[in-house]
Amino acid sequence: MPGQARSNLPMLNTLEFVLLLLAAAVVLVALFRSLNLPAVLGYLLVGAIGGPHALNLMQASQGASHLAEFGVVFLMFSIGLEFSLARLVAMKRIVFGLGAVQVLGTVVLVMVLGRLGGLGWAASFALGGTLAMSSTAILSKLLADRMELDSRHGREIIGVLLFQDLAVVPLLILLPALSQPAEDLLFTLGVASIKATVLLALVLGFGQRWMRWWFTLVARRKSSELFMLNVLLMTLGLAWMSEFFGLSLALGAFLAGMLISETEYRYQVEEDIKPFRDVLLGLFFVTVGMLLDAAEVLRNLPAVIGMVVGLLLFKFAIVFGASRAFGSHPGTAMRSGLWLCAGGEFGFVLLSEVLGLKLMPHGLAQVAVAALVLSMLLAPFIVQFSDKLVMRFVASEWLLRSMELTRVAAQSLGAEKHIIICGYGRSGQYMARFLEQENVSYVALDLDPERVREAGAAGDTVVFGDAARRETLMAAGILRASALVISYSVVESALRVIHHAQKLRPGLPIVVRAADESDMEKLMQAGAAEVVPEAFEGSIMLASHALALVGVPLNRVVRRIRDIRNQRYALMRGFFHGATDAADGPDAAQARLHSLTVPPGARSIGRRLGDLRLGEVEVLVSAIRRRGVRIESPGPDSSIEEGDVLVLLGLPLGLEAAEQRLLQGG
Repeated sequence: MPGQARSNLPMLNTLEFVLLLLAAAVVLVALFRSLNLPAVLGYLLVGAIGGPHALNLMQASQGASHLAEFGVVFLMFSIGLEFSLARLVAMKRIVFGLGAVQVLGTVVLVMVLGRLGGLGWAASFALGGTLAMSSTAILSKLLADRMELDSRHGREIIGVLLFQDLAVVPLLILLPALSQPAEDLLFTLGVASIKATVLLALVLGFGQRWMRWWFTLVARRKSSELFMLNVLLMTLGLAWMSEFFGLSLALGAFLAGMLISETEYRYQVEEDIKPFRDVLLGLFFVTVGMLLDAAEVLRNLPAVIGMVVGLLLFKFAIVFGASRAFGSHPGTAMRSGLWLCAGGEFGFVLLSEVLGLKLMPHGLAQVAVAALVLSMLLAPFIVQFSDKLVMRFVASEWLLRSMELTRVAAQSLGAEKHIIICGYGRSGQYMARFLEQENVSYVALDLDPERVREAGAAGDTVVFGDAARRETLMAAGILRASALVISYSVVESALRVIHHAQKLRPGLPIVVRAADESDMEKLMQAGAAEVVPEAFEGSIMLASHALALVGVPLNRVVRRIRDIRNQRYALMRGFFHGATDAADGPDAAQARLHSLTVPPGARSIGRRLGDLRLGEVEVLVSAIRRRGVRIESPGPDSSIEEGDVLVLLGLPLGLEAAEQRLLQGG
């Protein structure tokens, strides 16, 4: 019997449970990330495998559930931090128009279908709220990766996601009220509304000024430990106050985030709270996964598939119809619908509340959890094929694309030997002004319609177009251009531009901006003639000004800069990692420098660098310091002597392996 088999498994104490949880989470989350799938699905799978409906290894899950509640608290705190009244006002038409129609339309439709299927209206409402959510984490990342945040559908998606985030707060207030008897429902809702109004008035009316004063007082102590403790105190304190008023912990945390977002400490708080939020939120999704009963899901597999199909189709139809009603083109409306049709992580937050209040039958809850998981798995694939689907089914999209290309071609028609600038942000605009002073013509491509409109009105030669598309480059006159410059630092998009440019015009000089040194080789191998890493160029400018100010002749400074650039920045690659460099920050994956002193008895003494085969672990000896003299770029025939200081360049794992070879042999 399956149940008997589970009962014979060993019982785990709390420590064993935590160790098992961490090990499983590390393995599965790493696997899901390597497959470019959301980490939340890995956490859900951990809970499903070890939960009471499978291996039943997690007898400490009740304690974990209490701890996981804080994951939701910190998530709502983060949403509050990102809350911006100015942003809401600027996007009010999309947020409170399209966003409200999407959420309310989904809830109403699910309630109607639920009532027709014999489901209680409270359960139908709870299910509608759960399915109305989309994944902010997945979609915002995909928009950023595809450089579509400022596109028409990108703005609609962000606006709807913003409304969904805000809608979670009243839903968390309403759900407990729905668990009350029908005759007490209106009274309960009224009391909850009054409590929420009083709490909001107190916190927002008096809290902002007090919060800024208090955080300033704490920050003056100049203690990161004290600052972090204060953030936790404010977050959990307001969460407790909300619960004391009979409302949810999450509402109080959201209010705490809103208050801090209006202070100058917002970004520091956001960085400090992130590790707590991510770890605890992962634990929350593990506890949600524990609710998943695989046997129940298999028994109701047709219902799961039906709910997934219904969720995708109905949400797509609602978003598409609402977007068209608000004046969007069919292509934009279809893209918005395809992006937003899947479920999201806030659905699990609401579903856990629903299960705790027993608003929904167990079987239906299992179907809903499984449907949300499957839809989130499908979301990246739907997004990937969204452009092809739009081009296939929306006839007017071809016309709009042709008009876009016509505008690009019209701007470049009279241009000859011009420079194509891909991206018209600050870097692109500064470059355009430089070219104008030298009377060099250019055509700039950008995906921000507002920026294109304003810059075009001012007389700049900029048009709306995606430089990563082959036909856009053709319209921009790449066959007549003298050079192409990629002024943004998104590597994936830059590689696509280089690929198309190489196919269309082999040998065309391509200059690419890069955020750091790790992307230089990749871009050079793709075909870029020059790669300009921001960190290097900033350091060169700092050094050149400093040298000039201390009296070094200007011609020598210029020659030194020219030598460094001619050597492709080889003398500047890598940096010495320190305690202030975040272990998981943007520099964590960069090549770094490491000084190693060769002690007496080391196996490498007397051996040549080439014999040590350090290239196998992707480590380079960039310099040797011997008796106070620094030898730059030593060759493979250079031998190692006792007391040498070797300056190694490589990634952390490679540096560890190289150090072992140098000291112990191998």
